[in-house]
Amino acid sequence: MKTQVNASVRMPSALHMRVVSLAESRQRTPHALMLQAIESYVTREEMREAWRREGIAAWEEYQRTGLHLTGDEVSAWIDQIRQGKKTPMPKCHV
Repeated sequence: MKTQVNASVRMPSALHMRVVSLAESRQRTPHALMLQAIESYVTREEMREAWRREGIAAWEEYQRTGLHLTGDEVSAWIDQIRQGKKTPMPKCHV
């Protein structure tokens, strides 16, 4: 069973009217529309944060080891994959 929490959102009346209008055109409630919008936003921002943390971890790993691939090496590898060739990823180097 999912726990639900009641929360209220204060918004300018013009925005509220836009939400109501859009909800009516979609044959949904304003509540359902706002819930979907919040869910989409939170999911997107969680993915963005995970991507940011992955980038920081990659940078720290590079700083620690010096291992890397050049942009040209990656592009050449991707080009081979696009041509249908099963090519392993190039080895990282210093």
